[in-house]
Amino acid sequence: MLKRLLSLCLICSSAAAQTLSVTSPNKQISLTLSDDSGSPEYSVSFDRKPVIESSKLGFIFKAQPELSNVLKIVRLDTSSRNSNWEQPWGEQRVINDHHNELFVELQTQDHRKLNLRFKVFDDGLGFRYEYPQQTNSEKIEIVKELTEFKFADSNDMTGFWIPAKGWNRYEFLYSKTPLQNASHVNTPFTIRSTNGAHISIHEAALVNYPSMTLKQQRLGTFQADLIPWYDGSLAKLQGSFKTPWRTIQLASDAKGLLNSRLILNLNEPNKLGDVSWVNPGKYIGIWWEMHIGKASWGTKSNIPHGATTENTKKYIDFAAEHGFDGVLVEGWNKGWDGSWFLNGDVFSFTESYPDFDLPALTNYAKQKNVKIIGHHETSGSVTNYEKQMNDAFKLYKDHGVEQIKTGYVADGGKVKRTDANGVIRHEWHDGQFMVNHYLESVKTSAKYQIAINTHEPIKDTGLRRTYPSWISREGARGQEFNAWGNPPNPPSHIPMLTYTRMLSGPMDFTPGIFDLSFNGLDEDANRPQTTLAKQLATYVVLYSPIQMAADLPENYLEKKDAFQFIKDVPTDWEKSIAVDGEIGEFVVFARQERKSKKYSGEDWYLGAVTDNKARTIKVDLDFLEPQKKYIAQIYRDGEQANWKTNPYDLVIESKQVDSSSQLTIKLASSGGAAIRFKAI
Repeated sequence: MLKRLLSLCLICSSAAAQTLSVTSPNKQISLTLSDDSGSPEYSVSFDRKPVIESSKLGFIFKAQPELSNVLKIVRLDTSSRNSNWEQPWGEQRVINDHHNELFVELQTQDHRKLNLRFKVFDDGLGFRYEYPQQTNSEKIEIVKELTEFKFADSNDMTGFWIPAKGWNRYEFLYSKTPLQNASHVNTPFTIRSTNGAHISIHEAALVNYPSMTLKQQRLGTFQADLIPWYDGSLAKLQGSFKTPWRTIQLASDAKGLLNSRLILNLNEPNKLGDVSWVNPGKYIGIWWEMHIGKASWGTKSNIPHGATTENTKKYIDFAAEHGFDGVLVEGWNKGWDGSWFLNGDVFSFTESYPDFDLPALTNYAKQKNVKIIGHHETSGSVTNYEKQMNDAFKLYKDHGVEQIKTGYVADGGKVKRTDANGVIRHEWHDGQFMVNHYLESVKTSAKYQIAINTHEPIKDTGLRRTYPSWISREGARGQEFNAWGNPPNPPSHIPMLTYTRMLSGPMDFTPGIFDLSFNGLDEDANRPQTTLAKQLATYVVLYSPIQMAADLPENYLEKKDAFQFIKDVPTDWEKSIAVDGEIGEFVVFARQERKSKKYSGEDWYLGAVTDNKARTIKVDLDFLEPQKKYIAQIYRDGEQANWKTNPYDLVIESKQVDSSSQLTIKLASSGGAAIRFKAI
């Protein structure tokens, strides 16, 4: 419901200067906009304490006059909304959109215009620039966005971040440092203040615009630093445009950030129409065996080729027997025997290797109610992929493939394209060109009713709401770093991801490794630095509508009791609630299954993981439905569990509980607990 907002405060300090203020529905967050200094500046307070001090807004263009220091407020409009909308799949089926909105028209002395739109929610706020067309044929190149985030109390803040414009895209270990040490960071950028404020800076609805990184100019003042094109320009636009929303999520504790739905609320509703063909679920695949050196992607290695007809049938049989929805197959198509890492032009996305029979395998899978999940590795050769994209999607569509994992592995953080003149250009993964490419791949695949799981992606900004076939993506260090990373993911990695990368949206992390000692139990070996219980808990903690059981089938058969949790846990949820946690240290998530053909909708699941510190946590079960009884099926670390020396010590036990119960859970070093609350 949209209505006029009456709580707007308009203070005219003079005929030429104005200060506007708008608050969140619960009055905890206040945003102020002023042109008092001769240029628009905004500030934010949370719980009556300043969070963002007066920070600049505006642009510098290549050809047009600067839009910043001569802008004055000439018109405003206000409104509010309180309505619910429903996700076709997601961590929360019904989402409440409750915000107060301020729209401001700014104008220079020579009548150039720039509009600002602010939406203030109880969990944070978003603002964006809306540039109206000034002339009939105006071409615009942005050379600098002046948006600032000037943090109050910056001396007492801690930042959690990965570097921007790095050679490995977003696949870095997160740093925890004083704010002053975060010089140039990617978003989401998470900050904790000693006054209790927990903050995340990110963006929503990133379309036809470069990704925003943040560069610290002086202590506590971060300025938007947009990812450039090959020629140094930032954004190439025509006529009117809207930027992505610049988002500030705010909470009084760490779990409050996890319970925010701000990013989704700032995206447009579904544009694809009926998306009943997009199916959440669990899958296995020909993938991990390549990472640990048991098989190869290509056919000319001294290691056996993984993607053969015979091997794929074994995976299909295992999936059918144990209730998995799909089988991912990597290395099926021609190109892996060439210099694919350095030259993705060698890939064909329609020709399979002679030892892989796509029609026979898709028919075999169909007979067993299993789907083949497709794979397209581009190695960053975007032009080669775009030339084949429609034919590749049609091939998969003809054979009943409903999901594709795409990959853009390319060294240096840049991909290769060929421009209209035949000149090879190298573009950043997160510049405007690639932002548009990733979205175009989703739009095109949707025409064939195929969902996309992007690896080496552009960061998530909530576009899954607008394009629900963008079912998941990578965008951080995943499980494969435990096979060959230097170093592997540390014990803090999963709880750190929860409060950083996961604030943007789902991640295809690929959990579920049961052989935790494939390289031995040496502390420095490449292996998952977790207990077995933590691998199970990750299915609940790290949300994705598609989840892989990443290990080899034979390793699951050796630990059938633990494997039962992976078989039981759903991937689509009615409700999700962060129960407890601290950034990078530990997290506890509770989720209620969504009703479907497979699930009653009555059961709840809980996942808890910790960093290197063993800890005991107490969990109130007040999220359970009142007046109902449940059997808690608990998979937890044993008394002797320790990721370094005894990762397999797992206790499986059951007890009856209800919403008035409290559980005391001991988590080992880098341990976890996974619980199914089965309604009686």
